[in-house]
Amino acid sequence: MSKAKENGSGHKYAADSIQVLEGLEPVRKRPGMYIGSTGPEGLHHCVIEIFDNSRDEAMGGYADEVEVTILPGDIVRVVDNGRGIPVGIHKKTKVSALETVMTTLHAGGKFDGESYKIAGGLHGVGASVVNALSEWTIAEVHQDGDLYRQEYARGVKKANVKKVGKTKSRGTVITFKPDAQIFSELVFDADKLKNHFRQQAYLVKKLRIRLIDARTLPEVPDLKETFWFAALGLDALSHTFYFEGGLLSLVNFYNLHEKAVQKNVFCVEKESGDIQVEIALQYIDDIKVREFSYANNTSTPEGGTHLTGFRTALTRTLNEYGRKNGLIKDNEDNFTGDDVREGITAVVSVKMRDAQFEGQTKAKLGSVEAQGAVAGVFGEAFALYLEENPDDAKAIISKVVLALKARKAAKAAKDSVLRKGALDGMTLPGKLADCQSRSANESELFLVEGESAGGSSKMGRDRRTQAILPLRGKILNVERARLDKMLSSQEIKNLVIALGTAIAETFDISRLRYHKVIIATDADVDGAHIRTLLLTLFFRYFRALLDAGHIYVATPPLYKIWKGKDVRYAYTDVEKERVLKDFGVDNLAIETEADTEEGGTEGGQQNSGVEDESEGEDGKKTKKNPKVSIQRYKGLGEMNADELWETTMNPATRTLRKITIEDAEEADKTFDMLMGSEVAPRKLFIQTHARAATIDA
Repeated sequence: MSKAKENGSGHKYAADSIQVLEGLEPVRKRPGMYIGSTGPEGLHHCVIEIFDNSRDEAMGGYADEVEVTILPGDIVRVVDNGRGIPVGIHKKTKVSALETVMTTLHAGGKFDGESYKIAGGLHGVGASVVNALSEWTIAEVHQDGDLYRQEYARGVKKANVKKVGKTKSRGTVITFKPDAQIFSELVFDADKLKNHFRQQAYLVKKLRIRLIDARTLPEVPDLKETFWFAALGLDALSHTFYFEGGLLSLVNFYNLHEKAVQKNVFCVEKESGDIQVEIALQYIDDIKVREFSYANNTSTPEGGTHLTGFRTALTRTLNEYGRKNGLIKDNEDNFTGDDVREGITAVVSVKMRDAQFEGQTKAKLGSVEAQGAVAGVFGEAFALYLEENPDDAKAIISKVVLALKARKAAKAAKDSVLRKGALDGMTLPGKLADCQSRSANESELFLVEGESAGGSSKMGRDRRTQAILPLRGKILNVERARLDKMLSSQEIKNLVIALGTAIAETFDISRLRYHKVIIATDADVDGAHIRTLLLTLFFRYFRALLDAGHIYVATPPLYKIWKGKDVRYAYTDVEKERVLKDFGVDNLAIETEADTEEGGTEGGQQNSGVEDESEGEDGKKTKKNPKVSIQRYKGLGEMNADELWETTMNPATRTLRKITIEDAEEADKTFDMLMGSEVAPRKLFIQTHARAATIDA
C-alpha cells in the first residue's frame, strides 16, 4: 500500500484523519442535512418535528389534543395527551427509552410496525435532532400516575431520567429553546405554524390542536399544568383548530369564496387492505386545477403513486359515465386527464405502513401499492356518487365538455403562435430589442411599461447582455382566461415568444433565453397593477420560472436629489429624509411643485438647482451655498438613459428583488382573491387593509 500523502499545507491524510462523530455531533456539525437550513425554514421545522410526534399519537388513536406554545425568550412547548414516551430501560442502549429517543438518531417507535402502524415521521430523527439543535431541552412524561423528567444541554443529558412527582395527566411535554449558535435568527412566524396546524387538524379528524402565542407575556409563566391554557385564561392569545368533517371540511374551506359547479361535495373514506384512503372533491366555476395530496399526513407537493391512481380513476369514471348516459356522443373524443381536472378542488390522502418516498424531502410518494388502492376505492365510490347525484353528474360532465372544446381551441391558437421558427428565435417580436449574447445564463430581459420607458431603457442598457421588451398598457388578466383567449393578446404573445420556453404542455424551461426576467414598471398605482398582472401570468402559466428563481422586480428610485454637483438617489421616503438631513435641509421647508403656481419640471422638480446670489456692502455679488433640488420620478420614461442605467439597470449599483414562492397554497389563494372574478373577498381585503395603504396623491 502507498504511504499517506501530504496536501499543499503539509497535512498528512492518514487513518487518524478520519473523524467519527458520536451521538448527536453530526447534527450540530451539519444541521442542514437534517432540517434543510439554519434559517427560518429550519427553525420552524424543529417545531413541526416535535408537533408531528404528538400528531402521530393522535393518528394512532391514542391522543385527541395537542398544544403548542411559543413562550417569551424564544422557547417552544409542545404537549399531547397520548401514551407518553416509554421511560423503562431500553434493552440495547441500557438507558431509559426516553433518553434513547431524545439523544440517539434513528431511534423511535416507528420501526417495529406495531407501536405506530401509521406515522408521518419515518426516520426517527425528529426529537433527537431538535434536542441537538437546542440550547436546552426538557422532556416530561406523564405516565401511569407518575411524572418523569430529563434535561439536556445541546443534545447532551444533564442527568438520568428521574421520577419527580405524581400526576393525574398523561402524555408527553417537550420544551426547548433553539440554539442561537445554530440558527441565524430566532423569530417564529405564528402564521406559518397556524397554516400547518390547520391543515393537520383537517387531516386528522377530531384532533384538537391549539397554538398559543404567549410571547407578549412579561415572563415565562408557571408551567406545572400539562395543558395550562385554560387555567391562565389565554383565550386571546390562542388559536384552536378542530374539524369533524376531515377532508370534506378542507374542500369546503378551499372553496369558501368559489362558485360551485356541483351541489354536494364528494367524499369517500375506506380501507383497501392495509391502506386507508380518504378523498374529497368538488368542481368550481374556474379553470384552475387545485389538487392536494398527502401520505401519512405529510404533504406530497410533487404527487406520487396515490395521485396517479386518483387521476387515472377520475378520467376513466367520467368517460364511462358520459358514454353510458349519452353525454358523450359516439363521434366525440374521450376526455383527457387535463379536461377532467379543470376547475377541480381535490384532496387525496393515504395512510399506510412503510410508506416509501422519493428523495429526502418526502415530496413524492413512491409506494406502488398506493396507486391501485386509491384507484379502486375512488373509482367505485365516485361512480356510485354520479349515479346517485344525476344533477351534479350532468353539471360536472358539462364543465368537462367545455374544457375539452377549450383545449382544442387553445391548441389551434398555440400552434398558430408558437411555430417552430418562433421557438427557435428566428421571428422574435419586432418590439423586442434583443441582446447580443446567446448565453441565457448572462442574459437579462427587462419588461418595461410603455414606449417612453422602452426608449430610455434601450439607450441606457448594456446591449451585450440586456434585452428590452416594452409592454403597451395593462396586459390581459389571465387569472380566469383560457389559453386560447390569452394567446389572442399581442402583448402576451410577444412575451411568450421572447421567453422561448413555449407554454402549457409544450413548456420547456431549458429553452429559456434569459435567466433573469426583470419586471420594471413605474412606481405608481398603474405600475403596481401591471406588475401584479405580470406576476399572475408567471404564477399561472410559467410557475417553473418562479420556482427556479428567474423572475425579478426592479426597484427604480423615487427621487433624485442634488446639491450642486452632489447627486444622490432615494428609493423610499425614509431615504429621502436621510439625504436631506445630510444636506442640512429640513424637508418641510422645501416647496413642492403642487404647492406653487410656478417652477418645477414635468417630473416633479422642487426648487431650482441654481446658486443664490446677494450684493454685499461693497457692491460686489457673492455666492451662497447651492440650493437643494428634488425630482420626483413618476415613471421610468422620465429618467434619462444614464440615470436609468445608473440606478436601475447597472448590475453593480442596482437593487433587484427576486420573486419566490414560500407558500404555494397561500399564493394561490391570494392571486385568486386579488385577480379572480369574485368581488366579495377582494372587497373585504381592501376594507381590512385600507388603513395600511400608502396613497400617492
